[in-house]
Amino acid sequence: MAADILPMQPRSEAFPRRQWGAALVALRRLLADKEDTTAVFEIMRALNGDTIRKGYDRLLTVHDGGRLAYEAVELAPRLMDSAWLESFAPGTVGAAYREFTRSENLSADGLAEISRSVGDEIEVKHPYAWFGRRNRDVHDLWHVLSGYHRDALGEACLVAFSYAQTKGLGWALIAVGAALSSRKAEYPYPRAIWEGYQRGKAAAWLLAEDYERLMAEPLDVARTRLNITPATLYNAIPVEARDTVLPEVQMAA
Repeated sequence: MAADILPMQPRSEAFPRRQWGAALVALRRLLADKEDTTAVFEIMRALNGDTIRKGYDRLLTVHDGGRLAYEAVELAPRLMDSAWLESFAPGTVGAAYREFTRSENLSADGLAEISRSVGDEIEVKHPYAWFGRRNRDVHDLWHVLSGYHRDALGEACLVAFSYAQTKGLGWALIAVGAALSSRKAEYPYPRAIWEGYQRGKAAAWLLAEDYERLMAEPLDVARTRLNITPATLYNAIPVEARDTVLPEVQMAA
């Protein structure tokens, strides 16, 4: 899944209208197939409105946020730099990210390519577009920081975590859809998803982090500093049961 990306417009006065019909169509596809990342971007594009603009404006108000905005480092090229990733010592955020992406066969470029398939606004040379790309490119880093894996439950929990962090309404729709679809299941999936939201709300605002510095930090130290608490309910559900979060939807697909 992608992070909080589209829609956004280069002009600060633009407020894209939310398209609930398109979002609900994409949600059904996503609930039937958690690997349908295009559906995630379509939902974000339909519902997130001026979330990116608000996030960027908030960045300018926090400590060190002005510097991050001024430098406007593009994270995707850094995260695709194999030599840079190899430089991180075991136990660091960077090493955990390296192992996570390689074990899951993921790449920042792959996520970027999918985002471009639903619209090209995010590639323009504008501060809001840069912040949109930043939202997109940290998604797999948030998997590492939060401790959620890429199974269906992990993605649903990270969606709720992401809503708390970004306030993007698209994330809320996905989280609620996943929770409602799994409410009659054997394990407490809705409670685990709700815990994801609570964890995201309690954590420091991750979009204000200097990720180049964070990558060199020990993972346990970073989680403590950022107040990212353990995913208790998620971890209590057996690994083999985490991909059956949406049994009714999967059977109906």
